[in-house]
Amino acid sequence: MIREPKNRISEKALKVWKIHGLINSVITFLVVLGASLYIYFSNWPNWLIVLLSVIWIFGFYFFVFLLPKLRWRRWRFEVREQEIEIQHGVFVVTQTLIPMIRVQHVDNTQGPILKKYHLSTVKIHTAATVHEIPALLDQEAEELRKTIARLARVADEDV
Repeated sequence: MIREPKNRISEKALKVWKIHGLINSVITFLVVLGASLYIYFSNWPNWLIVLLSVIWIFGFYFFVFLLPKLRWRRWRFEVREQEIEIQHGVFVVTQTLIPMIRVQHVDNTQGPILKKYHLSTVKIHTAATVHEIPALLDQEAEELRKTIARLARVADEDV
């Protein structure tokens, strides 16, 4: 069996992801409300309104309460001298190895919700793509960014 990376993201990620789920649920509620009003005034069967409401309630529970916990449990990362390993996913688990030699630069980003909880996302840029390690405490994210940048320079000098 493959060994999981040892580091976890902050538990505050749960709050941030719940807030994102809540915002999306409010937007979805407004769409469902509009669709329900259209169904009601267009003389379509009223059971469609009930069906939309039930789907929205299950979606609300899934995206606000269940999905954040599942995501947080699976999110792990580890920075080694030669590589960065990232594991994430809920139903499909993705394990990514990023060779240090491929790292071009590293950024810390922070939106308004992350900022409120003193969290940052570390973005690791390679020539092909951008990999993210979300919801790290600000200090931890800054230290991780500096560590990856230092290791990437060392790996680049070895070539």
